[in-house]
Amino acid sequence: MPQFRSDGINIHFIDEGEGEPVVLIHGFASNIETNWVNTGWTRTLNKAGFRTIALDNRGHGNSEKLYVPDVYGSPSMAGDVVNLLDHLELPSAFIIGYSMGARISAFLSIRNPDRVKKAVFAGLGYNMVRGVGGAGPIARALEAPTIEDVANDTARTFRAFAESTGSDLKALAMCIRASREKITPEQVGTITRPVLVVVGSKDVIGGSAKELADLIPGSRHLELANRDHMTAVGDLEFKQAAIDFFSEP
Repeated sequence: MPQFRSDGINIHFIDEGEGEPVVLIHGFASNIETNWVNTGWTRTLNKAGFRTIALDNRGHGNSEKLYVPDVYGSPSMAGDVVNLLDHLELPSAFIIGYSMGARISAFLSIRNPDRVKKAVFAGLGYNMVRGVGGAGPIARALEAPTIEDVANDTARTFRAFAESTGSDLKALAMCIRASREKITPEQVGTITRPVLVVVGSKDVIGGSAKELADLIPGSRHLELANRDHMTAVGDLEFKQAAIDFFSEP
């Protein structure tokens, strides 16, 4: 499995196909396989003529697991993407981030705009700046002896998803407990790269795609009809919209 060292941490990645590079950044408790391979993203992008690169975020998938919350901030994870581009000797790339990956992509676009050609923030709309609550219950659910010990419905859903992806529950608990540097409306307003915001119409976790897009100059949005946080990621309209967005001059 291809890996590289990012700030002393082993990060697993894939690099497939030829053409303009697209870096895929998955969501919390997910991984390359679940978020991008099983949903058909890697195959679709390769078929459309793109070079597809994806990484397992630190603490996830086949990347190194760490058990202190301080290493899991989104800016640090955005740094992993920069280091991956350096490792592959790529000056810049198209970016697609889903949910937590969208948050990471936003920090990347704010702090390293020269490394981003265009970005798709998916699965996270206005709640990127408003904030998503529930970190404490989710962490406790991940740390519970069994899923039967989890009473909170939302937290139980996260625990079930983490178990389904074969995740390290302790590492994920540290990740969700991490100090989350806020992204303000003013900060996203400084993004200069072209952005497409994509959220399902039934996604209560992500919030409004339009309201986030309204904060980013020149950006656009797509609302996926009848899709929630889990079902939007593999949506065919989402895939085509991203390909069209990247293919525009």
